Amino acid sequence: MTGPVVFDAHSLPPSDNVNPYAFSVALDGQWFLQKGKMIAYYGEIDFQGVGLGRLDRLIARSFHSPLHAADWVVAEGRGKMVLADRAFDVNSYDLDDGNLTVRSGNLLAFQPSLALKQSIVPGFVTLIGTGTFVAASNGPVFFVEPPIRVDPQALVGWADCPTPCHHYDHQYLSGFLGGVRAHTGIGGASGEEHQFEFVGAGTVLLQSTEQLMAEIATGASPHQAGVPVRDR
Repeated sequence: MTGPVVFDAHSLPPSDNVNPYAFSVALDGQWFLQKGKMIAYYGEIDFQGVGLGRLDRLIARSFHSPLHAADWVVAEGRGKMVLADRAFDVNSYDLDDGNLTVRSGNLLAFQPSLALKQSIVPGFVTLIGTGTFVAASNGPVFFVEPPIRVDPQALVGWADCPTPCHHYDHQYLSGFLGGVRAHTGIGGASGEEHQFEFVGAGTVLLQSTEQLMAEIATGASPHQAGVPVRDR
């Protein structure tokens, strides 16, 4: 019977998937990393919070999202980092002098050759430039072209597209279910009632489910055996 594959510092893939749920980054320099997404590493790597003085030049060049600064660190050194997020699908993507807007919680890491900026769409950030980033999704990601309307909960991001518009299906809302909601307050907007509408040139990234990745406090440790609880 074939046993499990056992990796070491040399056999871990260089900047590629270990499996569909974990990604190995070959670090030689610096990467931006969302707190709590590194599950193991080999080598000499330091983790510095965004905003420390000696990183001012790097931050000024590559990180322009003060709302998310507390959620990120800079990984610096040489070695291999394994990234994962609660057994969600994880993949890397390359930008070539482009721009891509992605859900802030889905973005796990990115090279400093990319610049991170806050999107005008709440809950999203935008990467600009040339480089590689790693992102998670609830199910495999697939790509579609505009014009298209998508369920907001299935949306992972969009590349080289204009900012989407909200679209509400008023015929659906004014029908029987809309009347029930108006009188009882029961229910919420679904993908059949409310969508994001994309027009123009570009690519839209969708995950294979309408269920968003559950949000947790970034970097928080679960209360379980063997995990020390930090005093507040």
